[in-house]
Amino acid sequence: MRILFITATRLGDAVLSTGILNALLQQWPKARITVACGPVAAGLFRHMPGLDQVLVMRKRTYDRHWLDLWKACVPTRWDMTVDLRGSIITFFLRSGRRLVMRGGRRPGRRVEHLGAVLGLSPAPLPTVWLNAADQQVAARIIPPSSSSAPIIALGPTANWSGKIWPTAHYAPLWQQLAAAYPSARPAIFYGPGPQEAALAQPVLEALPHAIDAGGRFELTETAAMLARCALYIGNDSGLMHLAAAAGTPTLGLFGPSRASEYAPSGRVTRWVEAPGPEGHAPIAALSVERVASAALALLRETQP
Repeated sequence: MRILFITATRLGDAVLSTGILNALLQQWPKARITVACGPVAAGLFRHMPGLDQVLVMRKRTYDRHWLDLWKACVPTRWDMTVDLRGSIITFFLRSGRRLVMRGGRRPGRRVEHLGAVLGLSPAPLPTVWLNAADQQVAARIIPPSSSSAPIIALGPTANWSGKIWPTAHYAPLWQQLAAAYPSARPAIFYGPGPQEAALAQPVLEALPHAIDAGGRFELTETAAMLARCALYIGNDSGLMHLAAAAGTPTLGLFGPSRASEYAPSGRVTRWVEAPGPEGHAPIAALSVERVASAALALLRETQP
């Protein structure tokens, strides 16, 4: 059984697609799967069972990246092709069953749209595939979390400035969390590159006892670190979806992005939205008090 799975360029969408990918693996445990995705998401699949290869789609002018993908895939006779990008490429490949997700934005949860591609309702939850080395790295960076001394992950970055809750809010947020959990410790998560580091730096400076858990880790190592945390609080971003997929209780912060479409999907997830019309609310209007109240409620719910 050979399956071609074409998923998203952006990390968050790729994480959401892991649920249906895992469902395929459960249905065909001996399948050999080729994943096509963008470079940011490629590391997500490196420990996936049944992985044949990851084809990294690097955007080129005039959509030539699709031609590159076709050239890489056309020699193979596929038993199934799953295209979550809504392209026509699978119709130019030798394929048995073809499953193509309709392109464009639609109302409703993205994860449910993905599940519908396989006829699954409710949609399977996203997942992450880790190995022992990932767990070892995570154990070196993130100490054990306990109900009296929880490790609380903070994700102050995002790929669009409109999604970013003001970094100045994290210090007063932590004061409220620490008042309830004096032995709690923050861990700051962010992605690679100077832009992510610059967004995280004010939070690291404001919370000098924080664990620096960003910028230099593989995606699966980051997922393993998130799994060791008692709670994740962060903007609507790929890291938010990764935390939820790792099983970490997750609180998503939403402003102009739509929680009705991209709320975190995981074992225990919640979200808070800035006041105003969905899709147009300024995230700076989301108060520290509201975030702290939701975070503390989630901690009380999940800590033994």
